[in-house]
Order: sequence, then structure tokens, then C-alpha cells
Amino acid sequence: MRARYPDAEGFVNRGGVKVGYEVFGEGEPVMVFAPVNPIVHSLGWKAQVPYLARSFRIITIDPRGNGRSDRPREATAYAQTEFVADTVAVMDACEVERAVVVGISSSGWTSLLMAALHPERVLGVVAIAPAAPHLLLLPAHRTVYDFDEALDTEEGWAKDNRHYWLRDWRGFADFFFGELLCEPHSSKVREDCVAWAMETSPEVVLAYDDAPQASASKEETERLLRQVRCPVLVIHGDQDRALPLSWSERIAELTGADLLVVEGAGHCPNAREPVVVNHAIRDFADRFRQGPVPLRRWTRPLDRRRRVLYLSSPIGLGHARRDLAVAEELRKLHPDLQVDWLAQHPVTELLARRGERIHPASALLASESRHLEGECAEHDLHVFQAARRMDEIMVSNFMVFSDLVDSEHYDLWVGDEAWDVDYFLHENPELKRAPYAWLTDFVGWLPMPDGGDQEAALTADYNAEMIEQIGRFPSLRDRAVFVGNPADVVPDSFGPGLPPIRGWVEQHFQFAGYISGYDPAGVADRAAIRAELGYRSDEKVCLVTVGGSGVGADLLRRAVAAYPAARQLVPGLRMIVVAGPRIGPATLPAYDGLEVHGYVHDLYRHLAVCDLAVVQGGLTTTMELTAAQRPFIYVPLRHHFEQNFHVRHRLTRYRAGRCMDYEDTGADSLAQAMAEEIGRPVSYRPVETDGAARAAAHISGLI
Repeated sequence: MRARYPDAEGFVNRGGVKVGYEVFGEGEPVMVFAPVNPIVHSLGWKAQVPYLARSFRIITIDPRGNGRSDRPREATAYAQTEFVADTVAVMDACEVERAVVVGISSSGWTSLLMAALHPERVLGVVAIAPAAPHLLLLPAHRTVYDFDEALDTEEGWAKDNRHYWLRDWRGFADFFFGELLCEPHSSKVREDCVAWAMETSPEVVLAYDDAPQASASKEETERLLRQVRCPVLVIHGDQDRALPLSWSERIAELTGADLLVVEGAGHCPNAREPVVVNHAIRDFADRFRQGPVPLRRWTRPLDRRRRVLYLSSPIGLGHARRDLAVAEELRKLHPDLQVDWLAQHPVTELLARRGERIHPASALLASESRHLEGECAEHDLHVFQAARRMDEIMVSNFMVFSDLVDSEHYDLWVGDEAWDVDYFLHENPELKRAPYAWLTDFVGWLPMPDGGDQEAALTADYNAEMIEQIGRFPSLRDRAVFVGNPADVVPDSFGPGLPPIRGWVEQHFQFAGYISGYDPAGVADRAAIRAELGYRSDEKVCLVTVGGSGVGADLLRRAVAAYPAARQLVPGLRMIVVAGPRIGPATLPAYDGLEVHGYVHDLYRHLAVCDLAVVQGGLTTTMELTAAQRPFIYVPLRHHFEQNFHVRHRLTRYRAGRCMDYEDTGADSLAQAMAEEIGRPVSYRPVETDGAARAAAHISGLI
């Protein structure tokens, strides 16, 4: 799922070549992202567009040769002046007179060339590692091998060779983007770029490589650059293996540009350091804004009310319930405390019902739950890979947070598995402006067995990056609170050469014990609550619920399909199915005696008094059932490492629940299991009841 989809899209046709473009947002100045080298396409700007489109009208252009554009084979179709003309044509089609033009590498040169040839159309240029032809010598490692000669080696940059391209295009793409994205822990960005390269062909990119250039010499290139009169911002990583920093330094001299050097970055800082680049592009574009200056306020510090910004994960409503409990405990310790929530649907629905303050910026967040819905198959959610593919959403949502805390003061930020904020704060520690507390109920990405060596390597790499971040900035998290006890942490390793997870967590976290989203004392009188909820004392009630993310529809259908057989085994069985906010009750089959509800108020009370529950393997619901000492069947989502490893480990420790594989939940098998479990006396390990108070005590001193 994309963090933001275009508001409009279209094509221009020049000389029989169709070029695709997309338009996002509103606001001046307009920003046009010039078409890039056809080895990739405009999705290369996915970390920039959602953020910038909140303030500006953004136009992206797929290069001829990739994306939605045509793929001509003639070299003349890829002349550098054709890319300039495509940009002008798209601006004409969108009725844009002047724009800030943005480019990277070859499209950085296109942007500068456009400013030189069409100065009346360009307000300013942002050029990232611009590849101006003939300007300076290429790095020695790129000139060892001749591009056109048939080589007897495939080592290193020998892959940047016409014959090798035709022989092993993917092999070249793997190597090339490994060089361009040289920063550690860049696997996802490299995978994206290789995938985009596979959308074109070596023949197309060879035609582009053979195309006429706009300059035939260093002198002509410098003359063109001196013609640029508009403001220019040049951005360059000092570890760029494709084009040395000296190229951008020379371009800045010739154009009078501002130069931003991103130390430690390679050729694509827009992808690997998106927060820095996003802020730089926004600040540059702000030079061209017109209209009234926004009103700003400042309040004397001693007159400021105590305020907490609370970020609650949208992946399951359980986070929201426990976060509400923690917030209530914080209010007991600080009666004047104001809590603002930065949250997404369906969490915002629960918060609204509780009368909580939802910050208006919440409306700008891209939906993580909807992304996960799009990633799931039949009771199958490969949550690690789904999280990797959520990178675009993570950047976009962090930028919402970043702008919010830049404009408003808070005494404390609390992030309950707010992965975007935690990751990008560690990547950009200078943005920390308030004490920051982090809560989580699991630590460590774990590979699924069928992922093989590749997934094991990827999860270990993600874990290593997190360990390195914490090691380098140990005080960025002012408090790290584990929702559980030390024994609840899995007894696994982060990966080869990395520490054991439990020992590392004990060094870096404080433990709150489990946090229930309700007071267990309030459901102690089971008979009274059953009567209040309309359950007869002599009937058996089976409650089926799968949370609010929408990925549990298949399990609901299987439970419903098992109902007739279960009712034969348990005469008079009453089954209540809670579909949640994202699954339409009407999409589920109907049977006599079966109740399907989209929403059940205070669901925890029903869970606490039912005779049996059938649920997914999520932590909150299963632990609520454990605390209430109710029998339950839980079915972890396939490929969901947290449910299969972290949650299952914890439930095993509590001696709670009966785990079933989804493959074993056919109608007869599930009905038999329900008959065996319903009303069965259980004796689980007791669950602490003071977790929210302990968590609040850990973090209240930061306010």
C-alpha cells in the first residue's frame, strides 16, 4: 500500500512516446520531480511525495523507458533534451507556469539543464548528486573496465558493461544498487530499486546510455551551468561511490547553489536519509511561498500546562486499551495533565468513545491497519515482510509527528510500539525535543522457518540495526518499558553474533508486568455480569473475536462454519461473533442461534464471563482471557512471528489456552475442540493487576 495515492494522473504524448505522470496535493509553489534514469521510475520518490504533498502541489514523472511510460528502443528517444521536453510538456498539461524542479543523479542534471534552457519555467532547483556530463573524472574504480568491450571478468564494476547487462540484467542491478546504496542496513531500499529495474530491460537502458547528450564537453557543461540563474540546492552524500562529492562542489561553484553534504550517505540520500532530505526540500521550497505569514504563539514555560503526546499503535485495539489505562494512571499522579493522542483508525474510534483528545494531525496519518489488510492472505500475515513493505508509510507518519512536535510543546512523548517514531528518532536524534518513553510487549524480529537463510539474515540485520541505534544513543529513550516480566521475553538470540534477546532486554528495559486495559476487580462477580449482559446461567456461551485489524475474517468464517457441528456436541450452544470495525457482519453466514455483531461495547466484560472464546493469537485478547481464567482456543496467524513465537511463549508460561494451527480448524475439528474446551476448569498462572500503575510510575518522573 502507498502512503498517498495520486489525486490525478495522466499522460503526455511527444513524438509517439507516451509519458506518464501523477499529481498529488495542492499549494504553491508547485514542485515537479523530473524523470529519472529509466533504470528506475517515479516511485523512487515515495519517501518524499506524501510529506511534501501536504504543503505543495507535487508532480512526478515516469521516465520514458520505465513505469507507466512507453519504452522506445531508439537511442535518439532518450536524448537528454527529450527528458527536459517531457518535463515541460507535463507542466503544460497540468497548467503549471513555473515550478521548483527536483532531480537525482541524471534527473538532477535534467533539472539544472531545464533551468538553463527554460529559465522562465523554473523557480528553483533541488539537485541530488547531479550527474552533469563531462564535468569531472569519474572515480577510478568506475573506469577500470571498458563499457563496450567484451570482458573476461565479472568482478565488481566489470558488471557495468554492455555485454554483462544483456547476459545478466538482474545481476547488474543487484551489484549496481548495492554500490549506490552502500549504507549498512539498506536491504529494503536495494530490493525496491532492483524490482523497479526489472520493470524495464537492458535493451532500453542501453538505448538510454547511447543517447545524445546535451553537452559534448566539460566546457559546454560548465557554460550551461553558468546559465542557471535561479536558486539551487545541491545535496550529496560524501560516501557516494558513483559520483564523488567533488562533482556537486563544482556545480555549487558554477551555479551559486547551497550545498548540503550528507555525511555517511551514498548516492541516494533521499531513500536512505529521507527525513533530512524531506526537511531540506521543504525549507528550500518555502523560499517561494506567497501569502500571509502563519501565526505563531509562544507561552511562558511556567504558564504551560503539563502535556503528554501519546502515540498508540493501530495494530490491534489492545494497545489502545492498555494505553488508556496507563494514561489514567499518569493523570492520577499529575491531576492537571493533558494527554493528546496521535493515533489512527480504529484506535481513534475507541479514544473518541472515551472522550479523549485526539490531535487533529492524526487525520494526516497513513493507515497501517489498512496496509496490513492488503498484505494478508487466508489467515496468513507475514508480518515481518509486511512491516518492511510499510517503509513508505513509516516515513510519511514520522514526518507528521516531526512537524507536530516542531510546532507544539509537550513535556513527554510516549510511544507504544510507535515503530516509525522510534526508528527515525534514532536516525535523526537531533529532532528529540522532549523526554521520550517507549513501550513494547515484544523485542526481536524472528524468522519464520520456511523463510530459510535469507529471512534469517534479514531479521538479524534488522535486529542488529536496532541494537546499534540503542548502543550509539542509549539515552534517546529516556524510559523503555517492557509490558511483561523478564520470563515473558523469548529465550532466543537476535541472530548470529548478536546477544541473547532476554539478557539484552533485561539490560535496556524496565518491566511493568502485564498491563490490562481494565480493572479485573470489576468483573469478579461473574454471575452478576452474565445476568447484566443477558446470558442465562445455564447456557454455554462461545465468544469469537479477532480484533480490529480486519485480518481475521477467515478465522471468523471457519468458526461460523463449525457452529452447527458444535451445537450438536454442545446442545443449546450460543455463539457470539464480533466482526470488528473492518469486517462487515453481513459478509458472514447466518445460522439460527448465531449472533454476529460489528461492535460490542466493553468486549472485555464478555470475554471475562464467556464459557469459551475462539480468538487469534494476539497478545491482548489472549491475556485478558488468561487474567479472567477463561478457557480459550487461539489460532495464530500463519507467518505472524509475534503471534507464533512471542505470544505463544508467553501463553505457554502462563499455562493458558489451547493453540491450534489454522490447517486443523476445519468445521468438524474445530467443533470437537470447542466441545472439549467449553466450560473446562482452568488454572492459569495469575496475571498481575497493577501493570498500568507500574508503567506510569516508571515514566511519570519524566513529566
